[in-house]
Amino acid sequence: MDLFDILVSILGSTIRLSVPLVFTALAGLFSERAGVFDIGLEGKMLAAAFAAACAAYVTGSPWLGLLAGIGVSVAFSILHGFASITNRGNQIVSGVAINFFVAGLTIVLGQAWFGQGGRTPQLPPDGRFSPIILPGADALRGVPVVGPLYANVISGNNILTYMAFLAVPISWWILYRTRFGLRLRAVGENPGAVDTAGISVTWLRYRAVICAGILCGFSGTYLAVAQSAAFIKDMSAGKGYIALAALIFAKWKPVPVMFACLLFGFLDAFANFMQGKAIPGIGEVPVQIFQALPYVLTCVLLAGFIGVARPPKAGGVPYTKER
Repeated sequence: MDLFDILVSILGSTIRLSVPLVFTALAGLFSERAGVFDIGLEGKMLAAAFAAACAAYVTGSPWLGLLAGIGVSVAFSILHGFASITNRGNQIVSGVAINFFVAGLTIVLGQAWFGQGGRTPQLPPDGRFSPIILPGADALRGVPVVGPLYANVISGNNILTYMAFLAVPISWWILYRTRFGLRLRAVGENPGAVDTAGISVTWLRYRAVICAGILCGFSGTYLAVAQSAAFIKDMSAGKGYIALAALIFAKWKPVPVMFACLLFGFLDAFANFMQGKAIPGIGEVPVQIFQALPYVLTCVLLAGFIGVARPPKAGGVPYTKER
């Protein structure tokens, strides 16, 4: 395999591994732009993955699995909203509680329902989202440079992959070109001014966390029904936290969020490629070193090496209506 073929292979893996990060980071973007910090992205993604795998296995339909994943994720988002918006609880504690609760609940239910150690049975081919071959992919495969990139990187992905990258411009348009987006950003910066204008801060924030739940539903469904063929215990593997790091790295802006997620996806893909490979002059490096790269970068970014990343001014602060 020559260098270009290796690059194409890594780029293809980068796209596929970035999808759950893109969905989850956009989920955090909507929630945190409205002033609601959501550490529970990890738990909602895991809950959605479990629900989607169960529904797809029982019904044989990946679309019903997607609906189940979105429904369960939105339910946990509303729970987070009830704790942190309605009852003005600590948003960080609420999110962490959701993560721990879901991590245990999925194992218990998985074992009780399927008896396979907390995982679901293997999904049949019809129960998964299949790759989509774009027009002209086979015809262009032999064209130098362009052909392999189109056939192996752009084409051959499932529909959720294309939806993830389509969600980026849609999110940008909603946040910056719609009345809802303007109000959502305003409530994250100055909820008092929004309230004075006669707009419900509570309802706006609930809508933001519901949007986050929908996107986490897509993310979890992708993990279990598109990227894999079953739910596996703790299969989110910290991706919710990495998505939060990407969100901070991108300074809460949709397009930079996508590129930050692609960077993390590339590191993950590179780690997978380097398993069992020897580096000239060094020899074979333990695979754990490469697997740790995304998490090392997360620590570096969160330590402030990207410059000042200022969250929304009202982020994490429960709003109390003035009387």
